[in-house]
Amino acid sequence: MDIQKILERHSPEPDNMLNILHDLQDANLQNYLPEESLRQVARYLNTTLSAVYGVVNYYTMFSTKPRGKYIIRLCQSPVCHLMGSETVLESVKKLLGVELDEPAADGLFSLELSECLGICDVAPAMMIGEDIYGHLSEANISKIISEIREKEMSANSSK
Repeated sequence: MDIQKILERHSPEPDNMLNILHDLQDANLQNYLPEESLRQVARYLNTTLSAVYGVVNYYTMFSTKPRGKYIIRLCQSPVCHLMGSETVLESVKKLLGVELDEPAADGLFSLELSECLGICDVAPAMMIGEDIYGHLSEANISKIISEIREKEMSANSSK
C-alpha cells in the first residue's frame, strides 16, 4: 500500500479526512488503519494526530486493529434483539471460532456489532461488506459463511 499515492488523490483539506481514511483502510489487506498511516494523514492535512484519532474512534467503520477481509456487522437494535440476535451472535462466534472484534484464524472474517442496520423488517440481520442478510438462523448463517469461503478458495486457486 503506497500511502503517499492514496493521500495525493485528495487535496490536503480537513474535509477530505473521511475519504482519505476510507481509501487507506480499503487498501490495507488487514482492513485497518495502522498508527503510521494516521500520522501521515495528520501531517498531510496539517492537523493533529489526536484530531485524526478522534475521527477514527468516532466512526465504527474504522479500526486501528487488524481485521478480517470480510467484516460481519451484526445488528443489535432492539428489534433484532427481540428477534434473536443474541442467538445469531453465538452461532457466528461458534462457526468462526472468534470473539467480537477479532479476526478469524483464516483472516477472512471479523465479527462486530452494529447499532442498527435499518432493516428491521428482516430482523435479525447482519451485513457482510456491502451485502445485507436477514431472517438469520444458524443454518443460513452457516450457508452464507460457507459460500464466501468457497468463493475465496476458488479465487485463490485460479491465481
